[in-house]
Amino acid sequence: MEPYDGGAGAGTSDPGTGSTGSTGPGSTDPHHATELEADVPAAVKGALPVAELHLHIEGTLEPELIFALAERNGIRLPYADLDELRGRYEFTDLQSFLDLYYANMAVLRTEQDFADMTRAYLSRAALAGVRHAEIMLDPQAHLSRGVSLATCVNGVASVLATSREEFGISTLLIAAFLRDLSEESARDVLEQLLAMDAPVAGIGLDSAEVGNPPAKFERLFARAREAGLRRIAHAGEEGPPSYIIEALDVLGAERIDHGIRCLEDPELVERLVEDLTPLTVCPLSNVRLRAVDTLADHPLPAMLAAGLNVSVNSDDPAYFGGYVDDNFAQLKAVIGLSEFDCVRMAANSIRSSFASEERKTELLAELAESGH
Repeated sequence: MEPYDGGAGAGTSDPGTGSTGSTGPGSTDPHHATELEADVPAAVKGALPVAELHLHIEGTLEPELIFALAERNGIRLPYADLDELRGRYEFTDLQSFLDLYYANMAVLRTEQDFADMTRAYLSRAALAGVRHAEIMLDPQAHLSRGVSLATCVNGVASVLATSREEFGISTLLIAAFLRDLSEESARDVLEQLLAMDAPVAGIGLDSAEVGNPPAKFERLFARAREAGLRRIAHAGEEGPPSYIIEALDVLGAERIDHGIRCLEDPELVERLVEDLTPLTVCPLSNVRLRAVDTLADHPLPAMLAAGLNVSVNSDDPAYFGGYVDDNFAQLKAVIGLSEFDCVRMAANSIRSSFASEERKTELLAELAESGH
């Protein structure tokens, strides 16, 4: 299975350390502003070259694009207008977000729909300083509503194939599996992806974490490893630190998405530091989903102080208040994140990616020459 890598190359070495910051023209839509956000002084604006490692492409569907695709496909939305849709972006927990997230996917019907969504993300990500992106796609969520695997995969991959030439962003595609569904379902989809030689570089594990421990997918990850695919997993966002341990020991995950609850287990922190295990942290997402009460309370400073290999990512930026640059801007404004830590996390993101060693070297050189 040879991935379309947008010029990145699917690296085979183990991820290392490094991280980034930036601010750009973030959306001014009401759902992009909360009482937790602060005005960002001009002095903190600017874009570092970074890798985005925790990004769900379906989570980049902005309200305007949802309405445009609905009109194109003749779909009647359950919202009268943009304001009514935006009014639903107040979440009480992960599940309340997922309900809206999956409902809005109904507008994605054709390869062109998936391509347009992907192109819109890359255009915005380029402004945010993203130079490499590892993009998750949820194939099961589309199959369950009658959209073929070829439609969703080929639609996204058609844009990723030329992402470096068109946007200056090397890319890799990751098939993420829904942990609230059965392992049998996930294995069936993985075999279909392998049979069609889909341009996928790795697999991930996402959706509702609580009650769906990583060990549930042991055979899925073993098959992915056998097929030469990279492996990542959401763990330790809403789930306990033990889920992080399971993801590492049972699934053989090379990178942990979120991982913020690791701080509850000092022995686990020591292990993660020693192994340089990458943790892809999504601050605005954590606040919006109530995993953290406020941005000021976010554990990121403690994670940096502990020496953990963390990076900053946007997760589902259309729903959670911003892209990578917005996350960095708010971290600077609210918790006083230093430029040193921004650069450190930018380097973390690059070294923790699955890009080729050559591409990592290029990006680290760009970071060193960026003047930050």
